[in-house]
Amino acid sequence: MKQLHPIMFAGTGSDVGKSIIAAGFCRIFRQDGYHPAPFKAQNMALNSYATPEGFEIGRAQAVQAEAAGIPCHTDMNPLLLKPQSDHTSQVVLNGKPIGNRHAYDYFRKEGREELRVAVCEAYDRLASRYNPIVMEGAGSISEINLRDSDLVNLPMAMHAGADVILVGDIDRGGVFASVYGSIALLPPAERTYIKGIIINKFRGDLRLFESGVKMLEDLCQVPVLGVVPYYKDIYIEEEDSVALATKSMQAQQGKVNVAVVLLRHLSNFTDFNVLERDPRVHLFYTNNTEDILKADIIILPGSKSTIDDLYELRRNGVAQAIVRAHREGATVLGICGGYQMMGVEVLDPDHVEGSIERLPGLGLLPVSTSMTGEKVTRQDTFHLAVSGAAASTMQGYEIHMGETIPVQEAPSSPLNVFADGHPDGYFVDAKCMGTYIHGILDNPAFIDFLLQPWQEKMDKASATFDYQAFKDEQYNKLADHIRQHVDMDKVYQILTTP
Repeated sequence: MKQLHPIMFAGTGSDVGKSIIAAGFCRIFRQDGYHPAPFKAQNMALNSYATPEGFEIGRAQAVQAEAAGIPCHTDMNPLLLKPQSDHTSQVVLNGKPIGNRHAYDYFRKEGREELRVAVCEAYDRLASRYNPIVMEGAGSISEINLRDSDLVNLPMAMHAGADVILVGDIDRGGVFASVYGSIALLPPAERTYIKGIIINKFRGDLRLFESGVKMLEDLCQVPVLGVVPYYKDIYIEEEDSVALATKSMQAQQGKVNVAVVLLRHLSNFTDFNVLERDPRVHLFYTNNTEDILKADIIILPGSKSTIDDLYELRRNGVAQAIVRAHREGATVLGICGGYQMMGVEVLDPDHVEGSIERLPGLGLLPVSTSMTGEKVTRQDTFHLAVSGAAASTMQGYEIHMGETIPVQEAPSSPLNVFADGHPDGYFVDAKCMGTYIHGILDNPAFIDFLLQPWQEKMDKASATFDYQAFKDEQYNKLADHIRQHVDMDKVYQILTTP
């Protein structure tokens, strides 16, 4: 195939849809016979994923790699920031944490060149193996106060020699000012890299914006390559958890009502995408004690700050509500940090997470967790260790700090067994269990196991959900949507013009 220039989707701001647009183009290039790969030099997200080699990257790049039909790799997201508070983040470089940094210290010029070299080397390795590289910027390309320390937007595009497509969100308003202003604030040398504009999240009759397209092109002297309508019938995993609390909290008849506890530092919320779309289930996110008491199944999800979230659950009464709901018959499942919270205690003698050295857990599982400085990141093959459960082989991944063991005199009772024979999690009974495995709910066999005690509530017509086939269909639908509204001939012309 012809060699294409790398392409970068940069934004007028955060949450304009860069990640989804990039995923769509990864699928388009794959459909057209190319061998694309995603790349984002620096990502800030709690939603991460383990690569096949056992390293950590942002979930958005794992999704884009899936759309491209290739395994994810740390070179696709060499620098990941995982917020721990309003001011500090864990810094993950090439898949491994290198420490916590205060935002002020992180964005200072000192030490930035070492990180710049690392992300450029990752890009170069990736570019030697794939064609084209589908790059993604971060936030706004015109944060002029951070220009000297920017690793991910125009400086990265200039290193790669990428053609930059600026994405603007018309749904939030002010699209003319945001697009024009973003370009106008760039230095002349950077401005020449902007080769096109995509207006995203349009609602209404596209004909009403035809004059707007001409005005933008006249103002910016850059072609508008397409106006992409807002969609509601395409489901791509999202990077951020901002919208989780808006999902319906009304219990439904004929369905198993599943409450995911809405933690302040909730991570890996994509663990619940399959369950959310299972026709037997109504899933919602909440930290309201009354809603929790109405649920059939309560899931304590992963957390970037287990102790801080556990402290908040105990303070606001949610911990007590979960214990009461379980006592009254609800199932409780803990995943990763949620599994740690379900135990007798969480210990942090080395202050890995903060100043609290011991905090009592919910006491639903007879286990104790000790926080450790070393992070476990790996993909897993496993099966249920529960007597009488189906012996299906399942897949998942781990990203956690801390070691969890049964308390003294508690019997060994793992929920799962890895392919190498090591145990995972703890199983009290069919309505009380915990695991370190993210993605465990992507496995139909485990969902069936989790729902089995609630069989009498489920609709007779329900069926097991094939999530892999569903995701592949969604990538194709996204590609079709973008093709319909973006001038792909013009895009290919840009990507092949010397």
